[in-house]
This record gives sequence, C-alpha cells and structure tokens, in this order.
Amino acid sequence: MDTQIVAVFCLCDDMLKAIHHRDDPQSQIGNAEVMTTAIVAALHFGGNIEKARVHMQEYGYVPKMLGKSRFNRRFHRVADLFLSLFSLLGETWKTLNESSIYVIDSFPIAACDNYRICRCHLYRGEQWRGYQSSKRRFFYGLKLHLLVTQAGQPVEFFLSPGSYSDTNGLKVFHFDLPAGSKVTGDKAYTDYTIEDVMNEAGVHLSPLRKKNSTRPVPPWIHYLMSSYRKMIETTGSLIERLLPKHIHAVTPRGFEIKVALFALACSINYLVR
Repeated sequence: MDTQIVAVFCLCDDMLKAIHHRDDPQSQIGNAEVMTTAIVAALHFGGNIEKARVHMQEYGYVPKMLGKSRFNRRFHRVADLFLSLFSLLGETWKTLNESSIYVIDSFPIAACDNYRICRCHLYRGEQWRGYQSSKRRFFYGLKLHLLVTQAGQPVEFFLSPGSYSDTNGLKVFHFDLPAGSKVTGDKAYTDYTIEDVMNEAGVHLSPLRKKNSTRPVPPWIHYLMSSYRKMIETTGSLIERLLPKHIHAVTPRGFEIKVALFALACSINYLVR
C-alpha cells in the first residue's frame, strides 16, 4: 500500500507539471496531495474520502492535511484533473496495445436499492431506472460505459442514465483510436450505419452478431470476439470489487465524480499493483 500511494502521488505530480498546472501559493497543500488522497480513497477505502483523509494525515503522507469541509471543496475543484489523468493513462494503454483490439460494454452503478427509490434524493425520474439482463434485475442510477484494450486497461468511459441503451451509448463513444483498430462488443452494439461510418474512418466495429443478422461472421471470428469480451468482464469485476455497497454522496455531481474515481482507480491498478 505504501509503494502504491507514493507511485500515485508521483503520477499526479508529474501530470500537473506536464500540463503546467500551478497551485495557489496560499494553499496549505497542493492539488497533487488532494488528488492522491481521493484516489487512495477509491483504491482502499471504498470511496470514503474521510477515511482516506485521516489515513493520509495519521501516517504522515500529508502532515498538513486540510479539514473535512475544506478538503471536500478542494476535491470538487480538481474534478476535471481526474479526467485528465484518466485520459493520459488511456493514451499510454493505447500505445502499449500492439494488437489494436478494443472491447466495449456497460455496467450498472446503482445509486440506491430498489426499495429505496421513492426516497432517493440524488436522481428523480424513470430515466434512471435500468435493467441488468445478466442478473435479471432492475437497478436505479447510472450506467458506466467503458472501452478497454485487449488486456483490459480502460481507455475511455462516460456515464449515462440507467435506462440509456447500449445502442445509444455506441453513438457517444469518441473512438479516438489508431487507424486499423478493431472494436468488438456484445450483440446490443449492432448498428450497421455506425459500423459503415467507422469503417470509413479506419476503425472497424465488429460486435457479436444476432441470429437474424444480415451480416453474419464466420464461426472462428465469433469465437475470438467472445474470448475478447472476457477481458472487459474482468475489468468490470475489478471496478465492482472497488465499489462499496453504497456510494455516499450528497449531490449528483459528487456521486458521478466518485464513480469516475473508481474507473481511474481501476486504470491505476493496471499500472501499479
């Protein structure tokens, strides 16, 4: 854990220096310390910022730690920097992915239990209610749409309401990938129009085909695509392992920042174990 904390701090500090980010000279701690504490919370404390804040102070990693309220304000202020760090790691994974094979999928992130939907203050409305077909259950909250390499490293993600279908999510992905890359996914990502557009751009989308598909693929290709999908399922399991039973948040933005932190923590886990 000590080695991982030091490595996370070095990663955050180097990124801030690379983008020429400057801290306020009057600030008690730098943004690198704030980012490190938040990432440690996602890695080891189920996203509990307060436990991570106390841990970092008691063990001497950040002796001049901010109080609970001030740290929370700084944490929200640097939210965009977490996305920058995720993008930076994503570029690294794309460079290392010599096979240029990528996989897409979505995972439910529940904001509350089903029987508490009527009392949920974070989100209101039926657009947040989704269905998880693999477990045959409904959930209420967000969907995490993820693009990973063949080895499972996260490259791109975005959040959507729970009712958002994977087919619609396909239209939101940027697919900023090297020319000649191949992208696969489950049967829900079948959209021939998007496939044709992506092929023209040099990125080949080949999801698993339905039985009545007008563009069938040979059985051996279907087998390979099925084996690739196991990697994103593994990545989803790693994120689920980091998630607590309930993500504590007061506002929707706070909830979404924490979900993004778990995606970033999963990417860092591939870098520092």
